Amino acid sequence: MADYARNKKATFNYEILERFEAGLVLHGFEVKAIRAGKVSLEGAYIILRDGEAYLKGATISHYQEANTPDSYDPERERKLLLNKKEIAKLEKELNTAGLTIVPIRLYNKNQKIKLEIALVRGKKKADKREAIKKRDTKRVLDRLLKW
Repeated sequence: MADYARNKKATFNYEILERFEAGLVLHGFEVKAIRAGKVSLEGAYIILRDGEAYLKGATISHYQEANTPDSYDPERERKLLLNKKEIAKLEKELNTAGLTIVPIRLYNKNQKIKLEIALVRGKKKADKREAIKKRDTKRVLDRLLKW
């Protein structure tokens, strides 16, 4: 499974409560652009509307400028393919204060492009500082163990 894009800030800014796997409704040239690595999940989020889930804020750049339609919007909403039980569970959980849904990574699974999404809660500043401290101490320990 090849990762095409990761939302690196998601694990730093949010506490991940539950993960889901979703398919995406894409155009052919968008699939080619994703496979070429011309995608960004930074600042993207998931909205639920009329019993369906949509990806907003993700950027899929032009694969080839000349072959892309003039009306193409790189940041358009893209429908996510989830089953009814998953959508119902997400809607129920979103009613809880402070929870949101963010994309974690875009990857390949059996020749299909999948999006890993997560139900998350925002971290406080102190939690972020603690994560930085843990990462720094791990880096120092790894350096010492190499010697």
